[in-house]
Amino acid sequence: MSNISCGIDFGTTNSAVSIVKPMAVPELVPLEGNNVTMPTTVFFEEDTWKTSYGTEAIENYINGTKGRFMRSMKRVLGSNLMSVGTRINNKPVKFEFILGKFLKNIKEKSDIFAGREIENVVMGRPVHFRDDDPKGDIRAQDELKMIAQSVGYKNIEFQYEPIAAAFAHETKIPNETLACIVDIGGGTSDISIVKLGEKLQKKLDRTDDILASTGVRIGGNDFDKNLSIKTFMPEFGMGTTYSERNLSVPTHLYFSLSEWSSINSEYNYKNLNMVKKILAQSNDKERYSRLYELIDRQTAHTLLSAVEATKMRLTEKEMVNIALNFMSKPFSVNANRQDFEASIMQNINKISDSVSDCVNQAQIKPEDVKMLILTGGSTEIPYVQKVMQSYFPTAEISQENKMSSVGLGLAYDAKRKFSGDNMENINTLLTQHTR
Repeated sequence: MSNISCGIDFGTTNSAVSIVKPMAVPELVPLEGNNVTMPTTVFFEEDTWKTSYGTEAIENYINGTKGRFMRSMKRVLGSNLMSVGTRINNKPVKFEFILGKFLKNIKEKSDIFAGREIENVVMGRPVHFRDDDPKGDIRAQDELKMIAQSVGYKNIEFQYEPIAAAFAHETKIPNETLACIVDIGGGTSDISIVKLGEKLQKKLDRTDDILASTGVRIGGNDFDKNLSIKTFMPEFGMGTTYSERNLSVPTHLYFSLSEWSSINSEYNYKNLNMVKKILAQSNDKERYSRLYELIDRQTAHTLLSAVEATKMRLTEKEMVNIALNFMSKPFSVNANRQDFEASIMQNINKISDSVSDCVNQAQIKPEDVKMLILTGGSTEIPYVQKVMQSYFPTAEISQENKMSSVGLGLAYDAKRKFSGDNMENINTLLTQHTR
């Protein structure tokens, strides 16, 4: 077995990879310049099938290059879409091929960084790929394992993403501590109650230290969707009427165009023709015509990117104004934090319920938790932090490496599983490395 291993955080929104060599501290791999994370996106150019990834894929799409842009592909795992596939350049394509292209790109970059081909990998996975669907959950992991094998990994293990995040923080915890890890990614929210501590790192089997894990299929993409429906889609005619009878315009397109994984399926003649007919009778042609343009010019991804940017800006400001200059008749949208928080309240309540379930399963009380580890970009949202901190009022908050802690923790787990290095020596190296 090769003595070099890696951990891959294949995320819904962003991905990261870290490598670990014998008797060395895990290192995050620069995936785009100096950036250790990259967007989980793929762009296939029309006709040529030239493929780009990450930020380059986003730029190609925004700049108007003809082709197919894909994002949030992880959410397809375990679903019927894996067998159905999709169409790219008018040809049927399986999602195994698309996901494999992205994972192969990451592997090539990590192999170059390591200076050799890596065969051992610990893949991160959410606590639940599919909510209330045990068979779909097993199928999703099997599919991801098959894809990892197809790109060249020979020895493949899995670890829950929140557990991996805990391992990344554990190197700085001298005494045994009870921690709650809240990992809110793009597609899922995972919660774990874990015993952490420097001495516990010596253990190869950490099963007894994981008191409970729960999860729900809600994440940052759902927050984007909520904000889009609440603040942006009314400017594209949602809630307006048509005909002399003041019929409400259909809403299903607004929801589909606010969901990263379903946008591409709505770019078709049937929808365009339906919207065109309603537009002829619309009682608010200015706003409803914008919906027609989104489908006709296939710019809903650009709109949702603006929504996502708004979400991020609202973490620092109470109100923002976003210019939608990509429209043929540019206009701007005002968004405020209060409306955003109202739009995500139900989803946050579900995440909070999952936290409560985790605490109950662990048979502890919230005040027993001494460290709250928040990871994933959406934990930057003030409302999320407020809810989590209020649930664990006595816990110390740790928010280091929000975007890369899972990838880093997976490498620590890979070292345990594939090399068996003495963790005391690793901690010595880590202490020297951080001085």
